[in-house]
Amino acid sequence: MTSVWQQPWFVPTLVVVIGLPIALIVLTEITSTLHRRGNPAHKVTRLLRTYVVPAGAIALLLGEVTRALDSRDFTWTNVVATIFGFLVILAVLNTVNLALFTNASKGSWRDRLPSIFVDIGRIILIAIGLAVLFSVVWGTDVAGLFTALGVTSIVLGLALQGAIGSIVSGLLLLFEQPFRLGDWLDAGGVRGRVVQVNWRAVHIDTGNGIQIMPNATLAGASFTNLSRGGGSFTVTTTVSFTTDDPPAEVVALLQRVASALPQLAEGSAPVAVPLGGTDYALSFDTRGPALEGAALATFRGWLWYAARRAGLALDGDATDDFVTPERTERAVLAIAPTLNLSAEDTPALVPLVRLERYAAGEVVLPAGVVPEAVRFVLHGAVSLGATLPDGAVVPVTRVEAGDYVGQTALTREVTSTNAVALTEVAVALVPTSTLDDLVRVRPRLAREFGDVIERRRDQARAALAG
Repeated sequence: MTSVWQQPWFVPTLVVVIGLPIALIVLTEITSTLHRRGNPAHKVTRLLRTYVVPAGAIALLLGEVTRALDSRDFTWTNVVATIFGFLVILAVLNTVNLALFTNASKGSWRDRLPSIFVDIGRIILIAIGLAVLFSVVWGTDVAGLFTALGVTSIVLGLALQGAIGSIVSGLLLLFEQPFRLGDWLDAGGVRGRVVQVNWRAVHIDTGNGIQIMPNATLAGASFTNLSRGGGSFTVTTTVSFTTDDPPAEVVALLQRVASALPQLAEGSAPVAVPLGGTDYALSFDTRGPALEGAALATFRGWLWYAARRAGLALDGDATDDFVTPERTERAVLAIAPTLNLSAEDTPALVPLVRLERYAAGEVVLPAGVVPEAVRFVLHGAVSLGATLPDGAVVPVTRVEAGDYVGQTALTREVTSTNAVALTEVAVALVPTSTLDDLVRVRPRLAREFGDVIERRRDQARAALAG
C-alpha cells in the first residue's frame, strides 16, 4: 500500500493548505506597508493577494482532482487555468509598467517615451501571453495565426505606406519630445500653448481657439519652442507718438513704464529706440512666453496714464478731459482742511496744484527717492509696502481718499515705502516749495506732517520686523 505522502496529490495539497495562508499573510503585510508609504507597488501586491494567488491555488487543486478521477472532461479545469493565466498576464503588465514607467526619472528615455509606444508594447505582451496560454492550456496551434497576421501586416503596410509613414513620423517626433504640455510653440504662423499631444496631432491653444496640427506636419517642418529660451522671453511692441514729442523724453517714458511691469524677467532692462517719424520700438524680457499677453496689456494701460501725466501725445492724442480748472479747484477745496487753509486761501493755491491719474498696479511713488511734491489722494486707494532684502514686499498700510503720500518732501528725506495704486487713483500734487511757504505761517501743519512721517516710519519698521 502506497503511503499518503507518496500520493501524487499530496505535495500540491500540502502547498495549498500550508503555502496559501502563508502567502496571503505575507502579501497582506507587504501591501499594507507599501500603501502606508505611498508606494504604487501596493497595487501589484494587492492584485497578487486578492486574485492571482487564490486563482492559482484553485487551478492547482482542480487539476489534481481531475487527474485523480481520471476524467477526460477537462473543461472546467481549463477554464480555471485560463482565468489564472489572464490574471498572471495582468500582474506581469502591471509589474513591467511599475518597474519601467511609474518611477521614471524626469528627462529619461522612460519619461520621454510616448504613451502610444507603451500601448503598443502592452498589446504585444498581451498577444504573446495569450498565445502561450491557449497553446499550453487548450493545445491550440497558434503558429498559423501568427503567420496569417504577419502576411496581413505586410499587405496593409504596402497599401497604407503613405498614411503609416506620416504616423511613424509623428511617433518619432513624440519620442524625441522637443516640446511638452504647456510649452509655447511658433510653428508656421501658428503660435500658442501646447494643451494636448497624442499619436496623431498636437493641439495648440492660440488664444482664438484650438489649432490642431498633425504630428507629421511638425516633423517635416521647422518650429520654435518659445519655452526653451533660457527661462525668459523677449516681447517686442511698437508705439506711436507725434513728431512734436521729444524723442529722448519718449524713450525715457517707455523704458520707465516697462521697467515697473510685474511680468518683467529679473535682471533685465527694457530697451526703447526711435524708428523714425512717430514710431518707437520697445523690447523687454518676461519670465516666459505665457506672460506676453498680460505684460503687453498692462504696459499699454499704464502707458496711457503715464503719457497723459508727462504731456506726451500717445497715438497722436494728448487731450485729457480730467485735468480742468474746475476739477482742480474742487480738488483744492477737498484738501484745504488737511492743509489748514481757509476759504480765502484756496484761490491762491489753485494755480500751483497739478492733477494726475494712475492706473491700478502703477507705482505712484517709489521707495528711496526724495519726493518733489506731496500727493493727496482724491479717489481710489494706494498701498504702502516695505521691501525686504530678498525683494519681497511687505504691506505696511493703505492710503485712501483724504490722505496723502510723499510727506517726506517737507523734510527732504527719501521715502521708505513703495506707494502702489490698488485701483485707478487720482491725486492732487502740491509742490514742495508751496508746502514750505504754508508751514512757515502754519506751525501746526508742520507738526501734523511730522506726526504722519513718524507714524508711517514706525508702521514700516513693525511690518519688516514681523
